[in-house]
Amino acid sequence: MWDRIKDINELIMFKHSIFSLPFIFVAMIVYAKELHGSIWFGWSLLILGLLAAISARNFAMGFNRYMDRDIDKENPRTANRPSVDGRVGEQNMKLFIVFNALAFIVVACMINSLAFYLSVPFLAIIGGYSLFKRFSPYAHLVLGVSLGLAPIAGVVAIGESIPIWAFLLSLGVMYWVAGFDLLYSLQDMEYDKANGLFSIPSQFGKEATFFISRLFHAQTILFWLLFVVVAQLGFFAYVGVFIAACVLVAEHKIVIKDFSKIDRAFFTLNGYLGIIFFIFILIDRA
Repeated sequence: MWDRIKDINELIMFKHSIFSLPFIFVAMIVYAKELHGSIWFGWSLLILGLLAAISARNFAMGFNRYMDRDIDKENPRTANRPSVDGRVGEQNMKLFIVFNALAFIVVACMINSLAFYLSVPFLAIIGGYSLFKRFSPYAHLVLGVSLGLAPIAGVVAIGESIPIWAFLLSLGVMYWVAGFDLLYSLQDMEYDKANGLFSIPSQFGKEATFFISRLFHAQTILFWLLFVVVAQLGFFAYVGVFIAACVLVAEHKIVIKDFSKIDRAFFTLNGYLGIIFFIFILIDRA
């Protein structure tokens, strides 16, 4: 049983939930403060928010791994994934996908009616990345949109409405994720070219990818600044945006200098970015 749990964890890379979770809770504490004068929104919403985030991400990763079996088995970088080497069978993956989709819908229903109405469209969007990359180089943006839904989900949970600043925060997350996914996909540039797969690196080359990634991350900082302004946040929120900008600059320097350190830039720095951003927003609102 423990081995099976480890295989599932490797399949979905649970630790990477750190990319979206901070931004769900950024939106929740900002909106709770705006509506109720307190950053604390209660244990019930905290638990339901965690369950919704985890089940949605489990669905997305499970669906992605299931749909990419044919691609992953031919790519040396991904050939040892549990979805490819037989450790997690097709039937178990299907059950895992369906269970988490239903869990997400049920949890959304328990949160409020708007969350329930949006649950199926959200699942369609976050599952779309796996299909989109087979015919368009702009799948990176679809992945960005998928994680960019996190702040929208956060404010819907708090107030059954979506303020303008939540869209600005979400746009920042979208460009942030798309920008670092561009860098990450440089690892598969040659494989994608050889196998007719679509990505910006395989279609436009390394230098164009660096430029577009920098452009996306510049827009990330712009939209997060606009979020801070429109939400009328304070000094510490601006500090959080500034630190996020510094982390993104460091990320690009690492990748441009040495391709072998893409994993470090992708996982370590971006994980820190989300947590740091959340901490400064929390301090600002508290």
